Amino acid sequence: MKTTKRKRIKEMAIGFAVGIIANTLGVLLYILLFSNMGIVETYQAAVTQGHVGSLLALGAILNLFAFFGFLKLRRDERARGVLMATVLTALVILYYKVTGG
Repeated sequence: MKTTKRKRIKEMAIGFAVGIIANTLGVLLYILLFSNMGIVETYQAAVTQGHVGSLLALGAILNLFAFFGFLKLRRDERARGVLMATVLTALVILYYKVTGG
């Protein structure tokens, strides 16, 4: 049975949302576990010191679990959406590294 284009796009959108949420939760989890400051203070310190890219990269580790989980469940389109979210995160990190922000 062939999936329709609309269903593929919907599945990729779900995967993309899962990837963004996993990345956000990863950043928050990292801050809560390894920072002595609050969430806002840690983010402001990361911006001031130019470490936002590193913070995002550490948060993206949770995307690995989402990606391989979807592959194991044979949800390839959702895994593709998680991969797109990870690529977007990589582009944001690149932006922060290039601009120094």
